[in-house]
Amino acid sequence: MKALVLCGGAGTRLRPITHTSAKQLVPVANKPVLFYGLEAIAAAGVTETGIVVGDTEREIREAVGDGSRFGLDVTYLPQDAPLGLAHAVLISRDFLADDDFVMYLGDNFIVGGISGVVEDFRRERPDAAILLTRVPEPTAFGIAELDAAGHVVGLEEKPQRPKSDLALVGVYLFSPTVHEAVRAIGPSRRGELEITDALQWLIEKGRDVRSTTISGYWKDTGNVTDMLEVNRSVLETVEPGIDGSVDGASEIIGRVRIEDGAKVFGSRVVGPAVIGAGTVIADSYVGPFTSIAEDCRIEESEIEYSIVLRRASIVGMRRIEVSLIGHNVEVTPAPRTPSVHRLVLGDHSKVQIPS
Repeated sequence: MKALVLCGGAGTRLRPITHTSAKQLVPVANKPVLFYGLEAIAAAGVTETGIVVGDTEREIREAVGDGSRFGLDVTYLPQDAPLGLAHAVLISRDFLADDDFVMYLGDNFIVGGISGVVEDFRRERPDAAILLTRVPEPTAFGIAELDAAGHVVGLEEKPQRPKSDLALVGVYLFSPTVHEAVRAIGPSRRGELEITDALQWLIEKGRDVRSTTISGYWKDTGNVTDMLEVNRSVLETVEPGIDGSVDGASEIIGRVRIEDGAKVFGSRVVGPAVIGAGTVIADSYVGPFTSIAEDCRIEESEIEYSIVLRRASIVGMRRIEVSLIGHNVEVTPAPRTPSVHRLVLGDHSKVQIPS
């Protein structure tokens, strides 16, 4: 079995972060989201891995290399434009050859890995297998319809009138029969070759398409809210440890990992939290569910439930929460100059202005 990891999307929902960085490389607990997927693939015993790349190919190549650090043998597969998941399969035909494969979306996060579903697929050899999970807003996902016996009878991408609340998780398993399906379908109303249409084609041709409904944690980290939620989930399991330095005037509470070379002065850090190598925390408060990457500076500030990327600086800020702060960002107080409010208000307005 091979693996196909999709990293070709533009990441529009994570802008402006993704104007200068691949969405799959935004860190969760100071490790890129993509790396969790690659580790899960290796743990499932799959080594030969193709990574579909687009405009962010250079960053993905620099981060992953030849894959050996993960125990993988990586091949890069350029995609001219993100034209759908089925299109990614289509352009990867030579790499995939006639082998079974697992397709993993590089910005998805699944607690517990994929070893179990890969083992089941290898043993039972259906034509395709999908993972499903219940979601509160099914119009935002690919949705599966099951019959009374639990068999997949229909699939639709982002339906306006969903027939169930079972969303497709970003992991799919295929036999070589999928190649016929992706060649047979046409673009959807979104102008993309949808993998849901390819799966629907297999169903209509009487092929064996199976599903597993997972109860474990899954997130598509395509927006800031979900990224912070995944960060929170991972930090709940972080191994505490102090490899950096903490002075006597500081207080470390709960599950906190302070990496080598990090320095904490006169500060309070409440876990779960991770402080990256080379980062300085001075006269500050770092609250729960916060990941601060390498070589950052937090001084005379408070931050909680946030992700801070490499070489960012936050100085003199009273409170920052629920934030994603990019590389090399500088956050400081505004100058204390006289302020004025100019208002044009309609009838019956209600305005609250800080005094």
